Amino acid sequence: MRKLACLLFAAIAITACGKKGPLIYPDLLVPAAPSDVSAQQSSNSIKFSFVLPSKDLAGRSFAGLTGVAIIRRDEPSGQSPGCSACTTDYSPFRKLNLDLLPPDTRRYGNLLVLLDGAVQTDRTYTYRVLAIAKDDQEGALSAPVAAAMVLAPLPPVLQVHSQPTEILLEFVGLPPREGTIAGYMVYRALKGEPFPLLPLNREPLTGNRLTDVGLERGTTYVYGVRTVVRLPSGVRVESGLSNEAEGRLKDDE
Repeated sequence: MRKLACLLFAAIAITACGKKGPLIYPDLLVPAAPSDVSAQQSSNSIKFSFVLPSKDLAGRSFAGLTGVAIIRRDEPSGQSPGCSACTTDYSPFRKLNLDLLPPDTRRYGNLLVLLDGAVQTDRTYTYRVLAIAKDDQEGALSAPVAAAMVLAPLPPVLQVHSQPTEILLEFVGLPPREGTIAGYMVYRALKGEPFPLLPLNREPLTGNRLTDVGLERGTTYVYGVRTVVRLPSGVRVESGLSNEAEGRLKDDE
């Protein structure tokens, strides 16, 4: 009888303890690496972008990011590739506070886009980025991405035609010094505001016209276009911005 009572007590005690989750090491409680990292020449700068992580290294949802840190490697173009993942030959480039971003950096949801203007032709720049959480906890480094600077393609020429319900854009690119025209990226801003770093179209337009619809009456829009050139290497680069042109929905006639 005594032995049976002990067994019942042990069963109750085990059940009351509940089920414990898997052990998570402290090293996994930091932000995961930023994703969708890319770098592309845009005129005389490099446009660098990435998506902020929403999980930690253990795969759990993570909030409370306060900033990012970016490192950069600068080397002559055309030399033999080294260890792209090694960090010993990188230098600190930017440390950004997400609540106080500089003018050359924009945030679109979890996407951050910045322009690196401290670059030179015939040099290659490689970037890696990590997220920073509260208490200066640094997350995992992203995969490296690189962009080689070449002489920027010439900007296109833009004309804007205002209509009662839409604005028509017509543009033509000048022949590139090398490579071929792959299309055009269209940028739009409200008059008096700077252009965004993201264009209206996700992929280059292969035609020479764009009809902009869904606009607010009484608002003046400013447009600019960049030619996208595909180099013989297959890399795509953006030209400088075209002439700026204004558009405004016309009153019904």
